[in-house]
Amino acid sequence: MSPNPPPTSLIPRAKLAVGALIATLFGQLLTGTAAAAPENTSRLAWQPCESPSSQGTFECATVKVPVDWKRPHGDTIDLALARHLATDPDKRIGSLLVNPGGPGGSGVSFALAAPDVFSPELLARFDIVGFDPRGVARSNPLKCDEDLINAQGELLFPDSAASFTALRAANRALGASCRELTGPLADHMDTGSVVRDMDAIRAGLGEQRISYYGVSYGTAIGQQYAERYPHRIRAMTLDSNMDHSLGNRDFQRTETDAVESSYGQFADWCARTTSCALHDRDARALFDSLHKRAEAGDIVLPGDPPQPVTPQDLQGLALSHMYEPASWFDFAQLLSDIDAADPAAAGAVRKYGEPTPYPFLSVMCQDYDLNVPSYSSLARIERELARRAPVTRFSTLGWTVQTGCQDWPAEVTNPQRRLHVDGTPPILMTNSRFDPATPYSWGSNAARQIGREAVLLTYDGVGHGDYWLSPCTRDAIDTYLTTLKTPRKGTHCPAVWPTDPSAQRRSPNGELINPLPDLVGTGTYR
Repeated sequence: MSPNPPPTSLIPRAKLAVGALIATLFGQLLTGTAAAAPENTSRLAWQPCESPSSQGTFECATVKVPVDWKRPHGDTIDLALARHLATDPDKRIGSLLVNPGGPGGSGVSFALAAPDVFSPELLARFDIVGFDPRGVARSNPLKCDEDLINAQGELLFPDSAASFTALRAANRALGASCRELTGPLADHMDTGSVVRDMDAIRAGLGEQRISYYGVSYGTAIGQQYAERYPHRIRAMTLDSNMDHSLGNRDFQRTETDAVESSYGQFADWCARTTSCALHDRDARALFDSLHKRAEAGDIVLPGDPPQPVTPQDLQGLALSHMYEPASWFDFAQLLSDIDAADPAAAGAVRKYGEPTPYPFLSVMCQDYDLNVPSYSSLARIERELARRAPVTRFSTLGWTVQTGCQDWPAEVTNPQRRLHVDGTPPILMTNSRFDPATPYSWGSNAARQIGREAVLLTYDGVGHGDYWLSPCTRDAIDTYLTTLKTPRKGTHCPAVWPTDPSAQRRSPNGELINPLPDLVGTGTYR
């Protein structure tokens, strides 16, 4: 998702006295070569390190940043960084900062996976630099009480005033535990702080302008960096965009519409794909039937103990399988197995993820004011969403962000607002028409807010993370990042439909691996 700090001031361009230097810098930008670096290039102490796959040449480092940017001389934390060195140093453009989303995804792990997830063109021309945002993974991970995480998870779908009151108490207790176990950082997890951190990384890299690729929540970081530091950007690609301008109702409506329309694409694909396990059935009617049976408590999978399937289990499964269409063969079989109460389905229906360090809500609840005054108001929202989405009812992702932030003890320091971007180079934005997590309407609305600097490329398929879903989109991103040439405004890339269940997690041309499930999982913005 997205965040916010105070209005961002625009930093004026440095006035260069020597005309020849201006011409040199302008020529470098046109050819995609990095501008001359500032003097302070020794700030980051890089050391050799290895990736889990032992492929590529890597270095790791840390950079120190304030816990509270309003108190720059107060407590500090170390942010972890990793970079994959450009494979063609003679043609190196500069650093490409990357973020895989979440909130809670590891940029270090993203960079360490670079040989498997980015094209040879990007690997040749850039140092791929990933950082773990504050409170994430290797950067002073934000920790919360495991029992309280589970207790909150049981209450995220309240069905009465009493359960809504219990949820609020659980949220307060969980948020307090995060503060107690982590310290002051728990109150400074907003994206505005991450933006300041990223500029500290830019300075540490010794670069006047950076290139950036952010996906999902990583687009929130990029959007707000462009607001605050427009003249420190060489190129920026924002893939699967957040929209930080939405109030609670529009937030829920757009999330719900996205899951419903994505599931509709799955149902249509299944109807025309003979190898789909539900090819001879109406996948919409089946899901509706399963949802009603789950509401009545009539779906129990065999096991010890037997495993009831809740409506939220079904909705969560639908959401997670819409991220990556290559998983649709498995999803169709899973729905068929649940319908038959087949023991094979039991392992795939999990109530909650494994308890882990828990930065997600600490970011979201400081970036979004999603307060609902009462259970009756929440119930009205739920009924409205069910009318909008008669098959899937609502987005479990959007819903649990809303319910999980009720009475969260940290202040909303970066509340929703429209973007105000001025003075950046062209920003390439991409969005799938049927993205279940960051809806197409978010990408188009964010592009309108950015204005003339934005070029929106539409992928006409389903899924999240266009770079790995569409060779057409990937080629456009690679071309832009290396040459600064954007596609024409209004360009569309054709949908790519799954044809082979063995291709799961692989990009359509089989070369790259989609890293997002491993880096941030589902049930986040990734």
